[in-house]
Amino acid sequence: MLSFSLGICLVTFSSLSLVGCRYGQVNTILSNANENVLNVWWSEGYYPEETEAIQASVNAWKAENETDVQITFFSEKDLVQQVENAMKAGNPPDIIYSYSIDLVLLPQLAWQGKLADVSSIIEPIKQLYFPEALKNVYYFNNQTKKRSYYAVPISQQTTYIHYWQDLLIQAGVDGGNLPKEWESFWRLWETAQNTLRNQGVSDIYAIGLPMSMVATDTFTVFEQFLEAYDVELLDAQGSLRLDDPQVRQGIIRALEAYTAPYLNKFVPPNATEWGDPDNNINFLSNGALMTANGSLSIPGSQRGDEVNYFQRMRTIPWPNKPNNTPMRYVTSVKQIGILAETDRLEEAKSLVAFLIEPENLETYLQGAQGRFLPVMPAITESEFWSNGKDPHISVAITQFANARSSYVVDNPAYSEVLAQNIWGQAIYAVATEKLTPEKATDQAIEKITNIFRQWK
Repeated sequence: MLSFSLGICLVTFSSLSLVGCRYGQVNTILSNANENVLNVWWSEGYYPEETEAIQASVNAWKAENETDVQITFFSEKDLVQQVENAMKAGNPPDIIYSYSIDLVLLPQLAWQGKLADVSSIIEPIKQLYFPEALKNVYYFNNQTKKRSYYAVPISQQTTYIHYWQDLLIQAGVDGGNLPKEWESFWRLWETAQNTLRNQGVSDIYAIGLPMSMVATDTFTVFEQFLEAYDVELLDAQGSLRLDDPQVRQGIIRALEAYTAPYLNKFVPPNATEWGDPDNNINFLSNGALMTANGSLSIPGSQRGDEVNYFQRMRTIPWPNKPNNTPMRYVTSVKQIGILAETDRLEEAKSLVAFLIEPENLETYLQGAQGRFLPVMPAITESEFWSNGKDPHISVAITQFANARSSYVVDNPAYSEVLAQNIWGQAIYAVATEKLTPEKATDQAIEKITNIFRQWK
């Protein structure tokens, strides 16, 4: 149970339960914020240390500034909807943070002029950040017709591949010599599953990729497949390229490659029903030899188990692209937003500035067990991040050497594509054999084109 000295609530809508609310009962459908305090809505941490770290920082700021703060924790899947509900009701929180709002919400709010300009926070400390992190929060405001800083970066992520070394050895494969060629890499896992089946092992599948239209992991991982097939959806000006036949063909090939393992029964059958935690749960239950995930939450969850973390589990770079060039990684930057409607703008800015002080930020990121990586070079130099013996973080950091930002940075309309999980819809349709990859691609192109048209 969560119970803290400042007003802290944890709201879990999936189970319609509320635990640890210091200010008394709160409705399970929370549409309004408390007007009498500074309101922070935050995604529920995956680990106790993660929640404790943010609470400690907020408590410290509260004591220093003698300002009442209420921090409310939501499940990740509910926070975006609750923010939208509160904004419609005219009583939103002051500060918001979740693991997906950088992709599905903040670019839209910035475009609509509904985020506060936070240049006064960022400008004095710009030199502390990786330049690419700042690019991710330099949004276009369609009301002012200008770009500015409308969110504050706190961490970054890309998509990683994990596998169980001992299970792979059981299947007769040397994990220390995995192929880098695209087709050979994916074929290896299928061959390993066949070997396990011959051994009488029926409950371990080759590949744990999500195939559902509800999980954000579906589009996160599929974006890496689009990159593998050199699909450039937008040009340098942020305009769609979907009328290019080569782009359409690239999407088809990526869809075929992504769904083929499922159609050939090398992916768990219920992957079409997975929510965001389920690829983690399946993999950690030894339900798949390998999986791909948009953060380091899988190894992070095993830090307390030295055998799993250091011996059994491995994190590896992606194979080369099908054209045999090195993989480029699609990255995103996790961000804090301050809503423009706040009546406590200076207090909100003061709290956010405090949260991103390097010492506080590093404590929070370490509390998250390293599942997101730092956006400040100085933080990466600490032992936690620079330890070359860590089999997961040491690999993850190298992936950012050849990376690009999500398309939401180039055009906020793409955030609506992700919010609607257009790619998840296409993948689900192909995986359940309702559509061919060609027809699913054409439907996706039509939906994306309509979304961009509405943003003009």
